[in-house]
Amino acid sequence: MDFIHLSNTRQSCRNFSSKPVSKEDLLTCLEAARLAPSACNSQPYHIYVCTGETAAAAAKTTQTAGMNKFTSQAPCLLVITEENYNATAAIGSRRKDQDYRSVDIGLAAAQICLCATTLGLSTCMVGWFNEKELSALLNTKSRIRLVIALGYAAEEDKLRTKKRKSLDELVSFVQ
Repeated sequence: MDFIHLSNTRQSCRNFSSKPVSKEDLLTCLEAARLAPSACNSQPYHIYVCTGETAAAAAKTTQTAGMNKFTSQAPCLLVITEENYNATAAIGSRRKDQDYRSVDIGLAAAQICLCATTLGLSTCMVGWFNEKELSALLNTKSRIRLVIALGYAAEEDKLRTKKRKSLDELVSFVQ
């Protein structure tokens, strides 16, 4: 699969089948995250893999105010927390007044989602969750930044046309 085709094929799934994700496919997606670039190779994140009853409980934390009802269908939820930099990235962050952790988490999450697509899995990145409840469930004091629903799309979840800004709106060539 060429990269542009992969990028067009990957979409946010909100209708999962009950089929479980194989451990092999899950580990492949996690390996893709491990290999993602990060500032000074610091990998300032931790991924909690929630399945079974824990996935069901985690899904409930994403469903306040009528949001994200589909997460209960996902057989696996990946919860990504923000962790400390290594010393080199921490120095660079302070000197340049940049917090690279969100970028690093985004890169790892993107690689998870793209890898999942190549394996026939579907994903949806979820930013709406009750952090206090989810932190208690996972017994973590780290800041939770993202939840990724992971599983197989239900048959009726067909590829949708992407609505994106044009390159002219997003890109400036400067000489």
